[in-house]
Amino acid sequence: MTFTYQSEVPASIDEVFAWHERPGAISRLLPPWQPVRVVREAASVRDGVAVIGLPGGLRWRAQHVAAEFDRPHRFVDELVTTRLPIAPPWRHVHEFEDLGEGGTRVVDRVDTRAPRSMLTSMFRYRHDQLAADLKAHQHSRQWAPRPLTFAVTGSSGLVGSALSAFLSTGGHSVVRLVRYRPRNESERHWNPGAPDPAAFAGVDVVIHLAGASIAGRFTEAHKRAIRESRLEPTRLLAEAAARAPHGPGTLITASAVGYYGPDNADTILTESTDSGAGFLAGVVLAWEAATRPAQAAGLRVVNVRTGLVLTPAGGLLRLQRPLFAAGLGGRLGTGEQWMAWIGIDDLVDVYLRASLDETLSGPVNAVAPEPVTNDEYSRTLAHVLGRPAILPVPSLGPRVLLGEHGARELAGASQRAVPARLTAAGHTFRHATVETALRHLLGRAVPA
Repeated sequence: MTFTYQSEVPASIDEVFAWHERPGAISRLLPPWQPVRVVREAASVRDGVAVIGLPGGLRWRAQHVAAEFDRPHRFVDELVTTRLPIAPPWRHVHEFEDLGEGGTRVVDRVDTRAPRSMLTSMFRYRHDQLAADLKAHQHSRQWAPRPLTFAVTGSSGLVGSALSAFLSTGGHSVVRLVRYRPRNESERHWNPGAPDPAAFAGVDVVIHLAGASIAGRFTEAHKRAIRESRLEPTRLLAEAAARAPHGPGTLITASAVGYYGPDNADTILTESTDSGAGFLAGVVLAWEAATRPAQAAGLRVVNVRTGLVLTPAGGLLRLQRPLFAAGLGGRLGTGEQWMAWIGIDDLVDVYLRASLDETLSGPVNAVAPEPVTNDEYSRTLAHVLGRPAILPVPSLGPRVLLGEHGARELAGASQRAVPARLTAAGHTFRHATVETALRHLLGRAVPA
């Protein structure tokens, strides 16, 4: 069976083809609801080999066919070996047609026995992702017409891996700051306790994402790990970046809407709202203050106050999806608490804009423009998955899992944060509503 999916993209054929040739393209195109990961990218879409990891240690190895490579019109990959018990046929032809006036028709033809419904959702996602990424990078050229060099800590994490792939497919250079011995020229060593300013030489923008996860019981050991992985390492990084020879002019650091505290009821929270009470609010306040050495040295500093990041690849949605898909989901407690959320692709857009738009500095709320209550979110997730949401989780549940303190600051927090500064700057979100975000991320888009 030959499956065909096509769409028109408002970008030149050279731009579209180049996007596919750059590092990170396969990561940006893999549907996040599928249990797969990139083990190795192809060094070239002309004749390279890509390896995809599947559950159970299985591998999918795809060979690009040099004899059928025709830049910028065509490249082909074929399944050559796999550890699957039964190897399905797979031959994927990528075709690009110049439509003139900055437009390109993208056509995917796949010879396979895979179900058409699965292929349709997968390639709809791929084409939507490609078009949205290209649009974001086209828009960003008003602030940075040339490619820049980014240094990223936490690049292997949930957000860092998505952001690194997004930046590199946009033509930027990404230097991954790692704690181990660098394995290639795209990595540099970074010691959080004593960072070397030379690690930031020749870098335009530093994006600091590293930090221990806040998920879990708020034991004294966990709270210490949260503080110690953020406060002093951020201060030392800010100082080192400021001292770097030919170093960065911009420092972007992760932050969190936990700044506003957990007890806000229906109050709308903007960047001008004062810090709230509680453990996380105190940590975030000190975390943002730790960037002051860079600001004092003249670097532009942006603190990206992130809400709940939606992606089935990790975080809350990864945990909830199987429960809701089985019809076992529902609101948490009364469901009246507000959730400040953002889709992961909108989050990487925010990091790109914060990195390039010099009108932005200080705190920026990285949240969607339409926060929802937990009840509304739960009903929407169930609706997208075609299931009921009739089993509310008693408030006792989070207290058992997270402890009284953790349940109050995480599961029970009410944070009706809005992106006031981004809205004032005219920022456009890919997915402004939680339903459109969930449909894209879960492959449940409504057919056009």
